[in-house]
Amino acid sequence: MTEPTRRQKLRPIEYVMLSGVMALFAGLVVLMVTRDALLAIIGSGLVFIVVIIGIAMLLLAVSPNSTPDGQKSSPGTGND
Repeated sequence: MTEPTRRQKLRPIEYVMLSGVMALFAGLVVLMVTRDALLAIIGSGLVFIVVIIGIAMLLLAVSPNSTPDGQKSSPGTGND
């Protein structure tokens, strides 16, 4: 089995950072509008969770499936 590359190891951190940035933005917007720190913290926490779940669902939708047993991985090899 091959060792995962540095890019593959850091990929989950990128998704958490993206979610954190979006949560921070939403928290700042709520804080500027309402001037209530507790409401801003709650809003940013909700945005963080919703974005993490959204990213996870999108990644599940686009991940390739493994090749079923008995099916060739590369068509056009002469045994079609």
